[in-house]
Formats: sequence, structure tokens, C-alpha cells
Amino acid sequence: MTNVLKDHAKLMQAIMAAGEVVGRKKLQKMIYIAKKIHFPFNDRFQFHFYGPYSEELTTRVEELCNMGFLNEVKEKKGGYYQYRYTLTEPGKEFLTLNEVDMPFLENFFLDMNEQNARFLELVSTVLFFDELEKEEVMNKVFTLKKSQRYTEAEIDEAYQYIESLKTKIQ
Repeated sequence: MTNVLKDHAKLMQAIMAAGEVVGRKKLQKMIYIAKKIHFPFNDRFQFHFYGPYSEELTTRVEELCNMGFLNEVKEKKGGYYQYRYTLTEPGKEFLTLNEVDMPFLENFFLDMNEQNARFLELVSTVLFFDELEKEEVMNKVFTLKKSQRYTEAEIDEAYQYIESLKTKIQ
């Protein structure tokens, strides 16, 4: 398997582990968090309006949909569209032939998939600034994510959640 397809396979493996991922933003955050904590995702992320974002990951998702390995369902939710991602049968078949060795992936992604996108946005933002002291991270969150109105308690919860995710990979 070429290196290019290896990254596609890792993404497919993550989506398969989660079962179904609802929301583009949520998928972005889940991959970013996994990358920061342990898993070998190679997508480059920049800080964007909704926290860490990867153009490469967006392209990879589109490519997998075009190849028929990933199913994307667009649903109208109130005033916006929401996207659901699942692996197709050809996608599952591809993975059986090109399995990616990522131990602990399933528990990790199942856990993250139970969280809402807003919380994962906070967790990924905290991880984006993980080289800073907690006090500075809080200031970044309050400044950059003002519209989300995160509380100190939610930021503490994000730190606790990061630690709980780290225990899932041991």
C-alpha cells in the first residue's frame, strides 16, 4: 500500500472504529485529538475559526467519498447542513486487505464519538496550546472562543478528559 493510501486507510479505520461520525467539525476534532495524544495521523492542522482544522483531512474525506469507500449523508438541520460519515462495504473490504495497525483505536474513537462537537472543539483547542501553562490556555480559550462562552469548569473538564483519553492507549 502506498504511503498516500496509508493515510486514507488510517482515516477509514478511525471512522470504522467510531461506527458513524456525525459532523465535519467533529471528525476534524477527533482526528486532531487522536494525533495529539498518540495515533499516527499525518494531517497538518492550523488554528481556524472552530479550532484546529486540516485542509488535507478535508481533501482526504472528499477523496474517500469519491472512491466509494466512505459514505457521506448530507442532512438539513434547522438552518444548516450536517454530514454523517460511515464506511461503505467496499471501504471495509479495502481495510481488510490493507489493515492499519493502530492498537486501542476503537475504544479511543468510541469514547470521543460520545462527546459533542462543542466539547471536542474545546479539548482540541486546549491540546493546540498544550505547550502553554494552564492559565495561558484558559486566556486563549476565553479570547479565541469567546462566542462559545466556555467556563473554567468546562476547561477543567477538558483537561480531565485528555488525561482519561491517555489512559485508553496503555
